[in-house]
Amino acid sequence: MMKLEDFDYELPEELIAQDPLAERSASRLMVIDRASGSVTHRHFSDITDYLKPGDCLVLNDTRVIPARLIGVKEDTGAVVELLLLKHLDDGCWETLAKPGKKLKIGAKVSFGDGLLHAEIVDILEEGNRKVRFSFEGIFEEILDKLGEMPLPPYIHNKLEDKERYQTVYAKNAGSAAAPTAGLHFTNELLNKIEEMGVNKAFVTLHVGLGTFRPVKTENILEHHMHTEYCEISQQTADMINGAHEAGGRVICVGTTSVRTIESMAGDDGRVRAGSRDTDIFIYPGYKFKCVDSLITNFHLPQSTLLMLVSAFYDREKVLAAYKEAVEERYRFFSFGDAMFLI
Repeated sequence: MMKLEDFDYELPEELIAQDPLAERSASRLMVIDRASGSVTHRHFSDITDYLKPGDCLVLNDTRVIPARLIGVKEDTGAVVELLLLKHLDDGCWETLAKPGKKLKIGAKVSFGDGLLHAEIVDILEEGNRKVRFSFEGIFEEILDKLGEMPLPPYIHNKLEDKERYQTVYAKNAGSAAAPTAGLHFTNELLNKIEEMGVNKAFVTLHVGLGTFRPVKTENILEHHMHTEYCEISQQTADMINGAHEAGGRVICVGTTSVRTIESMAGDDGRVRAGSRDTDIFIYPGYKFKCVDSLITNFHLPQSTLLMLVSAFYDREKVLAAYKEAVEERYRFFSFGDAMFLI
């Protein structure tokens, strides 16, 4: 049995990055050669030293929406918060509601002095609320005006520039959290990478807040994974498959890119175009079908993301690398430093 405690490590609180660096690519980069086990300490802008012509860089182009709405209950004036998690097929949204006990079915909430109204129409699993919004105009524009960026619970500082919680290539709106491994790239660095003959392939996975949900089952195999929408175009599938056919590497930027292409790959390692909701849970013992290398941030103890990284390399060696990162005073989590597993 794989236990939750097998994925624990000690992290001093002061190493949790509270703010993004002034320059995205100035973050540090721990490079791990999985074949030799060597660990090298570099800066993210040095990543070009580890890329080759013919490689394919897979990037998640999802865009974080300002999903946190603060409003008042229309009958009592009590302050409530809705966090948009997922746009549902019937035009409603799945939301995380606080305080949930005040938001029973039929409750109505007003935001922005009546610019936006919400009615609770159902209570879903884990207590999430299904909400129907009513408004005049364009929902996305109202959300931009009223919503706040849903920063992870371990970030306590106010984000001055909302764009710093977006990748420079963010395009398809729908995430409740950023695919943070991509935050280190600048347009200049991406152009340099492309000039080297490295292909950029974009996938979309809308990151849900389940990313931050702790695993609570002692046996990790009993953990219920959240579902997230993902999509791969035919052009991207062709680029990924073409890279392998030509002897290049498929390098995923972030665990969300890994989850997307592993969800859409067959046992033959070929990626198929299409879209789906995925609840893929990758933990040690998983046989990767398509991913050759991984660029990722440093993840929370006992998280499914740390389990995925442990599956990609070796749990004990990953935890040893995390211990070294703590000793070297790396910055952790969303606004922190990166690791490149080659």
